[in-house]
Amino acid sequence: MPHRHDPAPRLAPGVLIELMRLASPALPVGGFSYSEVLEAAVDSGRVTDADSARAWLLDQLHLGLVRCDLPLVAAGHAAWSRGDVDQLQTLNSWATAVRETRELQLQAQQMGRSLVEWLRPRAPDDAAIEQAAALKPAPLWPLVFALAAVRVSAPVHDSLITFALGWAENMVQAAIKAVPLGQTAGQRLLDALAAAVPEAVASALALAPDDRQAFAPMLAILSAQHETQYSRLFRS
Repeated sequence: MPHRHDPAPRLAPGVLIELMRLASPALPVGGFSYSEVLEAAVDSGRVTDADSARAWLLDQLHLGLVRCDLPLVAAGHAAWSRGDVDQLQTLNSWATAVRETRELQLQAQQMGRSLVEWLRPRAPDDAAIEQAAALKPAPLWPLVFALAAVRVSAPVHDSLITFALGWAENMVQAAIKAVPLGQTAGQRLLDALAAAVPEAVASALALAPDDRQAFAPMLAILSAQHETQYSRLFRS
């Protein structure tokens, strides 16, 4: 019987490898140092175990990433693809303005700058990287991530899947340390988040530009409290 080959992969191997690197916690952008308010939720007693961590992070995925950062990556992907620097500055300014606390702004800026520095030696003559570096007041993580995806010819859908999974990986690691959780409980939490990612990405891609928003009042309140929290492991 002749050997049956698997269907051709949707992504070229090189593109898939680059997306895996962008999703990896080993990407040198400092994502591991942020809990995105999860630590403050633990400190306030809102997250106490695996079940409450799962509920908290699923809410953050659907109410936060789906309505703000994922659509922002998609819009950035389109703008980088057509070289629309003015639109990228508009998106960057909007994304900066809707970061409701200083620590959330600093996180997006630091991770964005770090990704620019990672990209520079890989493509020293790429003008788009310098355009990203010049975004004011600083290049934000979702928009630099979009550039990294466009540079390797990754489709927008797969780029958003990668962004969301990278977020989930970092949040699970934060939960393991902050709640705390065991490694097995952490993997179950990652299972739940990963299962929710495809629907989240589909919703983000369907969102109209005027419907992008960052309205999560409790997240903002806890982030402001975390800035002066007495004892903490994370920078957000």
